[in-house]
Amino acid sequence: MKWKNYPQNIKVRLITSFFNRAVSSAVMPFMALFFAQEMSKVWAGLFLIGTVGVSFLISLIGGYISDRLPRKGLLVITSFLSGCMFVCMTVSLLPKSNIIWLFAAAYTIYIITSSLGRPAMHALVIDSTTPDNRKEVYALDYWLTNLSMAIGAALGGLLYLNHQVELFMLLSFTSLCLPIAYKIWLINGHNKLLEKQHQNVFVDLIHNYKIAFKDKPFVQVVVGSMFIFAAEFSLNSYIGVRLAETFKVVNIGEFELAGVRMLSLLNIENMLLVVCLTFFINKITDRFSNRHVLLIGLAFYSVGYITITSANTWYILLLFNFIATVGELIYSPVRNAEQANMIPADKRGSYSAFSNFSFSGAELIARSTIIIGAYLVPTMMSVYIGIILMIGIGLLYAGLFRRKLAIVV
Repeated sequence: MKWKNYPQNIKVRLITSFFNRAVSSAVMPFMALFFAQEMSKVWAGLFLIGTVGVSFLISLIGGYISDRLPRKGLLVITSFLSGCMFVCMTVSLLPKSNIIWLFAAAYTIYIITSSLGRPAMHALVIDSTTPDNRKEVYALDYWLTNLSMAIGAALGGLLYLNHQVELFMLLSFTSLCLPIAYKIWLINGHNKLLEKQHQNVFVDLIHNYKIAFKDKPFVQVVVGSMFIFAAEFSLNSYIGVRLAETFKVVNIGEFELAGVRMLSLLNIENMLLVVCLTFFINKITDRFSNRHVLLIGLAFYSVGYITITSANTWYILLLFNFIATVGELIYSPVRNAEQANMIPADKRGSYSAFSNFSFSGAELIARSTIIIGAYLVPTMMSVYIGIILMIGIGLLYAGLFRRKLAIVV
């Protein structure tokens, strides 16, 4: 499908997300490190775990609202509030203020507002695609996401240490442009709105999610994805903190490769590989069954992240980061498309919100590794990540493909 043939909402989603992620990924990967340095590792871990829990609960409310009301209005309001929170974070970092409590409060409110709007955007993508073109759209979105994050990681690696205020000013400006773009170009889709089943809104919300919780294959996919994502998310949590503390500085000419820059380099490598190889690998995997593609990709992904968790040599880190990224490129489009195909048409916001548990739970596990890593040696952390990945692969495969085999039989 050519770009001109994509629905307008898909174009708006891809373009706005590209610019927003390009700037936000310059600072967001460093939040664990930022709070650990400003307060302590345990405080940072507990605070970030708390925000993950809040994010998931709010996203459930956002998913319910996005199924009951037009999604455009919800996106305009939540994106505007998120932009305002970035302005507050910027102010808190100014040299004469440097108010850590204001930064933490604004960051928490940003988590709430962004979580409230995220299910509506995910549902909007499903509304605007079909099972035939969904894998292609997700592959393009995945590619653009990583291109923007590669740009952001490069900005963060070069400017984060000495130009935090300037980066947050740029992020504030970009975020405040999003609601304007949504207001002008987004179209309220013809999605089937969810009918209210109970007079009490809280009872209705709980009843709505009971249906998703009872969908056993979907629950397996969501929980399995959570364990799998946790390995990748630990890169900017435990692995990032560990590299900042224990990575031995490597001098390449006048360039000094320290722990923070090594983390940026791993993120840049990951994203550049995605940018360069996504469509090539997608073309190759189209020849094989989705079941085999998923398992092969997850095998590469697991070997890569298990090694990265404890490795401390720059070339070992780069090599196994390459292996993990190739695995991610192989399995990710299959997982995204197959999961989207499982979602009922009138509950896309709610199911999308529930599926966010994959990310929220993964963040929770990843943030907890900061605390666990304070007591376990790196090799034991690799074993811990390996066990998590094995559980995740079993659940994901069972949810996606055993269901299909049962239907066929």
